[in-house]
Amino acid sequence: MISFSRLKKLNPIILILLTIISGVGVLMLFSAANGSFSPWAIRQLPRFAIGFLMMLVVSITDIRQWYSKAYILYMVSFFLLVAVEILGFVGMGGQRWLDLYAFNLQPSELMRVCLILALARYFHGCTLEDISYLRTLFLPLIMILAPTLFVMRQPDLGTAMILLVSGTALFFVAGVRAWKFFVAGGAVLAAIPLLWNSLYAYQQKRILIFLNPESDPMNTGYHVMQSKIALGSGGLWGKGFLQGTQSHLNFLPEKQTDFIFTMFCEEFGLMGAIVLLFLYGIIIIYNFNVALSSRTQFGRLVGIGLTTTFFLYVFINMAMVMGLLPVVGIPLPLISYGGTAMITLLFSQGLIFSVALHNDVRVGR
Repeated sequence: MISFSRLKKLNPIILILLTIISGVGVLMLFSAANGSFSPWAIRQLPRFAIGFLMMLVVSITDIRQWYSKAYILYMVSFFLLVAVEILGFVGMGGQRWLDLYAFNLQPSELMRVCLILALARYFHGCTLEDISYLRTLFLPLIMILAPTLFVMRQPDLGTAMILLVSGTALFFVAGVRAWKFFVAGGAVLAAIPLLWNSLYAYQQKRILIFLNPESDPMNTGYHVMQSKIALGSGGLWGKGFLQGTQSHLNFLPEKQTDFIFTMFCEEFGLMGAIVLLFLYGIIIIYNFNVALSSRTQFGRLVGIGLTTTFFLYVFINMAMVMGLLPVVGIPLPLISYGGTAMITLLFSQGLIFSVALHNDVRVGR
């Protein structure tokens, strides 16, 4: 059920902030193309428009609709992940996309949202006593690990990490005891040699270069070194819009996607970065407040899961371009070039709005 009257209750400040951040993204894509809307900015504008309209529709859709369809959406997104193995095409170093003729779809981004919905529905139907039994946790664990393994095969280490961390966050919020996390963490540490051998050679190089980027500055360490140079050259106030030398002289790699924050900092400096962080922070705080104010477990878990994912996107992207984390190909929300990421992030925000607007609705049991 869709109630258009609820549109009036949407938080206008968050809508404005989402538009401002997306506008910053279009400006940076314009700059990345050396002052041209083609090829990136001109494509990003309609994606934002479509995503924004989708967000509004999702926000006024009864939260019970998302509850009832959570497992179906999960199975569809999982099927699409499997389809990537057979029909997906290779691009940017991995087989991650499906060609749907009208547009290219990255199913791992869709799974990021559907996994949260499915886990939220599962835990909504569990009592604290149920969650105390290990057998209750087996199914949600499989729900996390199965898509994560497929995403790892693409390979997409960054999205796989986000699936694992956001899924683990829902385990914690649902009431799983702390000692179980310590046991699981110990098991992961013990399995590090196996996990290391399962990584592709270039992923191993990224981790080694993260530990010592100066060891290979002209090859695998080039990206991080150039990113640090660009960040530092921006200074306090930046060099000015369209004036970034590292980016416009093509020293900065993937400036329209992974390293767009570096280009932003070079042109607008530390103060620009602080303002952008402040805008992201307002959205994250609002979303967490919506989640914690929810009267239903389903709404609470959906809100916390999706907000955690949004935070991880911001944190991982900024940390990797500063050399604090390995480069894992995570986009900066609403700013980096990419259609599936843009639309799924706005879809996620629509779900959080839906939680806020339907807080008076009884969900499930």
